Amino acid sequence: MASRNDLDAWMWVQACELVGQAQRLHQQFFRPAGPDPRAAAWEPPVDVFEDEREIVIVVAMPGVPAERVQLSREDGALWVRGARPLPLSGSGHRVRHLEIPYGVFERRIALPPGAFHVGPPQLRDGCLVLHLLKL
Repeated sequence: MASRNDLDAWMWVQACELVGQAQRLHQQFFRPAGPDPRAAAWEPPVDVFEDEREIVIVVAMPGVPAERVQLSREDGALWVRGARPLPLSGSGHRVRHLEIPYGVFERRIALPPGAFHVGPPQLRDGCLVLHLLKL
């Protein structure tokens, strides 16, 4: 049976890992934009699934219209770039509280070695879904 000290140490390690994860997520979603308005201000979260036939990438970006998304392949990675506009832009409303990231985003998704055919992108339930068929 584990001693009380072992359990305390384990809980401390778990707590530190969770704090680190929370800090990384905060930096990922709320990176301050630089002076260039085209510079990426946030990164959408990504899930990647794989089987013997394909890699499926799901990029969460609710509120982003399809025409604001660009895909490119560079140096063994897939880049997803775009912009989420403020929903009430130009309406005269002042921002009182803002948690959802807006503006230009980009995300680099590393790909394993190999050749892939990228199927047509699909927007489903606020997520971009990409199927990369293995060749």
